[in-house]
Formats: sequence, structure tokens, C-alpha cells
Amino acid sequence: MTSSGTAPEGREISNDSRARIARLSDTLNVAIERLERARPFAKLRFQRAVLDVTARLLQTDDGLDVIREQATRMDAAGIFAGSDWDRPEALLPQLVGGTLVSEDPVFVALEAVSLARFLAVANGEGRHENLHKDMARHFLTQVMALNLKDIFGQSDEASRALGDRQAVKRRLLNYISDHIGLTDVLGVLVTEIWRLLEQRSVQVAVAKDMIAQIAIALNEKGTEPGSERLGAERLVSALFGPTVASLYDPGVEAYLDQISHFDEAALSREAMGFARAMHDTGLVSDYHAAFLVWALDYGDRPLVPEALGLGTTGLDCWRHYRRLIEDLIRTAVTPATPQAAYGLTMLLERGVLHHAPMVPALNRALQQKVQGAARERLMLGFGEAVPPETHLLAGILQVIGQPLGVGQGANPTCQSARAISMWALIEPDFLLHLITQASEFDAVLMQFEGVPINSSDLPAGLAGLGPIDADPVSVLLVSHLDRIYAEMGRLCIGREGDPHRWINPQFHGWWVSRDCAVAVDVATGKLSHYDRFLRRFFATYHPHHNGDRPVSHPQPAGIAVTDPNEHFVGWHAIAILRVSEDQAGVMRVYFYNPNNDSGQDWGGGVVVSTSGNGERYGEGSLEFGQFLSRVYLFHDDPLRSTGAADDVPEEALAPIHAQAVSSWAADRLPEVEG
Repeated sequence: MTSSGTAPEGREISNDSRARIARLSDTLNVAIERLERARPFAKLRFQRAVLDVTARLLQTDDGLDVIREQATRMDAAGIFAGSDWDRPEALLPQLVGGTLVSEDPVFVALEAVSLARFLAVANGEGRHENLHKDMARHFLTQVMALNLKDIFGQSDEASRALGDRQAVKRRLLNYISDHIGLTDVLGVLVTEIWRLLEQRSVQVAVAKDMIAQIAIALNEKGTEPGSERLGAERLVSALFGPTVASLYDPGVEAYLDQISHFDEAALSREAMGFARAMHDTGLVSDYHAAFLVWALDYGDRPLVPEALGLGTTGLDCWRHYRRLIEDLIRTAVTPATPQAAYGLTMLLERGVLHHAPMVPALNRALQQKVQGAARERLMLGFGEAVPPETHLLAGILQVIGQPLGVGQGANPTCQSARAISMWALIEPDFLLHLITQASEFDAVLMQFEGVPINSSDLPAGLAGLGPIDADPVSVLLVSHLDRIYAEMGRLCIGREGDPHRWINPQFHGWWVSRDCAVAVDVATGKLSHYDRFLRRFFATYHPHHNGDRPVSHPQPAGIAVTDPNEHFVGWHAIAILRVSEDQAGVMRVYFYNPNNDSGQDWGGGVVVSTSGNGERYGEGSLEFGQFLSRVYLFHDDPLRSTGAADDVPEEALAPIHAQAVSSWAADRLPEVEG
């Protein structure tokens, strides 16, 4: 522990925690002494005791200090004797991430002690004959750069499946970044932040936190001039100084006092500066939010359209529905909810207000009161800086404005997240109807083939009480939707085939095709008529085999998610948005993945792209065959002829079949009758 009795960032350590760490520290000290006294041939017998205590220390933030302080001593005592870690100069940073989530706690503890040894050497707290300070820092920099998602706190199906092992990995990596800083990986960090921002997720708190850390690093340590610093400063300025008047981050009150003396030309420049930064990054500065509210009361010239950077459609909405838009800004755009401004902008650009039910529905949302348990959940998730109604309205603007930015994060609620996204995209008035139900009655009513389902009558589903680390709309609705989805599954018990055939059209909406193709036999889990399944997907979605018919409404589909080693992780709900050629002439499937980061490596060269291949904001894409190699369920129109499936050449199917069998379907091959 540190001598001050506090955690590295000044966080107070409870007495119970301090006592527990002290006991573990004493136990570790005894175990190390025994290892030190052991003869070389007996080291192996005493290593396990040291590693067992280390594994227990890894479960707490405060225990990492003890591991770091004892790392070089453990190394000298022989903790790595007989293992690959005994030669730190030969270790590969790309292997660290995988080892930290190993099922064997001994390997995890060894890797943790090894990283602590590198950290001690990098910070001058320890020495090693084959490892100098710069080499140690470079190694740790590479480790952080290769595991940025964990430092960011981003999750996908593979990481969620790891549970506590992933938590240990993230804790250790964040500890390293706290102690050596992120300046050395500035270029990689900036690239990663831009990659995440290009997806325009509704939830940007993690990206904003990382940009704040970059701002601190630039201010305290600086970096050499170059593209990395320019990219970093561009992100920092978008949040803390996007315009001339806010350039030096004077504080909101000082900023508003300053612009109150500006002439119209200067105010116009401020408005356009805010709009450029917002559309460039998808982030809204607190100064931007303050400017928008201030501009509502400025003279006769409207500055709001300029500050929002509205295009033709958005300007048309502004002219027709100015009073509603101003009311939305006054209510939803606050220092606690600045991103509502971007959500509103994109809502206007979508032309949603021209959909007849939306204006009265949004006026109703302006007056919406959140009652009972729903109110408590929103307050728990977002605090009390502004009322829950403000958070919810801000969330409504973001979800409807950025329907493909809805993400489940680390929550096992992909079906509900997909439904919210699809309703926001296709039937936003229906989404607002559900929000009203949940807000006023803490219940959602839906039907399954004429059978009414009331979420308040049902037990908790897979999501329990629902997520807290999500957007306000999801926090409000997911627990209800999850229960309803589970009940629909219960009502399908006894029916032959996959229940999604009946659930998805009832749960999502009329636009879901009523027929369903499944790659596996539901009873056995084995592949069933797989080539026929592949042919049918071609005939349904490939423009060269379906009469060049585009996807008119997003269609639910199920994919078999695999990790970078092609190992099966689990089933996952996505939506097929469109199929078309990219700028290189390659046929691609563009789809919605209800994660906050769609860019995932599914192994075998199947790496989801989120930009650079014709993707629109929020879309992921794969080459047609790569995508199909991970599909296990999709919907189709039962009235359409499937004759085109016979025209798909065998050579188009063979590589897709091989990719599936080498990954998620490796142990799902049907038995051959002898």
C-alpha cells in the first residue's frame, strides 16, 4: 500500500479494505521469504503459494500496489523460474491480453507479476539485468495500445462472456495506464477514439473521459509536434474550446458574459464553429449547449440553425416547427445533457417531425412526468443534477436522432436494444408510446398473436431490473422489454422450430418478414441442410440473385459470434440494413449491431468494418460471404419464390461453408450415418 493509506488517485480506502490488504500483504511476504530460501530445484513447489496470494490481491484495486512493490523481489526470488516469463526481453506484448483472461489463475497471476515488474523498472522503482527502463516502458506502451478497448471500458460479446476474468484484466491495464500515463500511446489512442466516434454511439461518456485524460496529458507533459498531437488537439478542442471565444476554456459563465458583447458577425462565427466541431466528432461541448440556450433569447436573427449546422431538411423542419424545437432545447439541452443537441440535430435532419404523429408525441414528451420506480431508476443511473424528465427527454432526442447509436454496452440485452433502435428508425411514435407507458405506469403492454402481455405481471428476465450503464430510454424500457420477450418465448413452447420465427414479427413490428430460415436443428444444435440455408440467404439478400431488390426495412437476424481465435462465444441479435457494393465493387452486408462498438474481430479474417467501406454512421459491414459465414438465422418472405436459390453456384458457397465449419460450427457437424 501507499504510505498515505489512500489509493493512487486519492480515493480513501475503507478500514476493512485496508485491514484485508494488510493481511494479504503479510501473507505474501511470508510466501516470498519461503520462495527466496528454497533451493533452485525446489522453486516450483513454493511458487504456487506466492501466485495464489497474488491472485487474491488482483481482485482489488488496492492490492495492485502491493504486487507492484513486491514485483522485483518476487522476480529475484524465482517466481518466474522454469517459465517463459523468466526472460522478459523475449516476451511478446501481443500475448499479454489473452493470458490475462486465461482460465488458469496461475497464468493470470504470473502475467500480472510480470507486468508489475515491467512497471517497476519503467518507473525506476526496480532493476533487472536484461531489462532497462526505456525497454520496459515501450513494452507496457505496446500492451496498452493492443488492449485499448479494455482501457476504454468498451465491451463486446466475447469480453462479456469472460465475466470476472475480464474485470481483472481491465483493472490491471487501467492501473498501468494510471502509473505510466497514456502520452506514449497518444497516436494509437487518438486513432481509437476517432474510430469509436465515427460510429456515433449515443453513449459517449467513455470517449469524453478519454479525451479529458488526453487534455490533461497534453497540458502536463505535452508531446512532440506531429500528426498525433494535431489529432489529439482536434479532439480536445471539440470538447473544451471549439470556437474563438471558448478556445482557452474560460468557463461557461465567463464565456456567456464575453459573447453578450459580440456583434452579429462574431456570433455567427461562434455558431458555425460549434456546428463544425459537433458534426466533425459527434460530440457536444458544454459551451455549445450553453450557447444554444442563450441564443434562443437573442434578438430577431435565429442563431440556432447555424449552431446546429442544419442542412436542407433540418432547416425545413426548423421553419415549420420552430416553437417545438425551441421548447425541446430549453428543456433537454443542459450542462448535464449537452449531447441532446446532437440528437436533436440528427432528428431534424432525418425529417422525423414531418411524420404526422411525431409533433404531438414530442409535445407530450415535453410534459411527461416520470413516476415511481421508473423515476428512481433514472435518478440512480444519471444522478440528480437535473430532473429525470430532462434526462429522459434528452435520451429520446438522441435515440430518435441516432437510432443506430443505441448500444447494449456490457448488458445481455441485444434483443431489446435492437428493438429500441428499430422502432426509433421506423416507428418513433410507437417508441414514444412505450416510453409514456413505462414512465407513468412502470409497465409496458404488448400483444403476442392477440394475447395481451403486461410486463408488470411478469418475473424479471435475463436483464434483471435492467441496465443502469445505458442511455435513458434503454434504462427505462429494457427491463420491461426483456420480460415481454421472455414471455413470448414461453408462449412458443411446444412449437416446432426456432421460436424467433414467431417472436420477432410480434416483438419488433409488421415489417419483419414472416418466414424464418435457421442453419441448425433446434433440438440437436447441429447444422441442418446448411448449403440450402446459404443458398436461400443469397436468394433473399444478394442483389445478383434476388432480382436486385433492396432491403426496404431492416430485418432481424441472428449471428454466431466468435472470438479472434474463431471460438464460438454465443448467439447474438443484429439487424440487416442493406446490401450493396462498396466503392471497390465488393458486395457487402451493412448491418446494425446493438453494441457500443461494432468493430469486432471474429477470427479467420472476419473483421467487422465500421468506416472506410461505404458505412454510414452506426453501421458495421462485412463482405457478403464473410457475413453469411456467421449467420445462423434470418427472416424471409413466405410469399416469394425461392427458385433463385438454385442459381447460386457451388463455388460461391464452398468458402462460406468452410469459414463456418472452421469456427462456430466446428462441433456442429451432423453425424454421418454409417
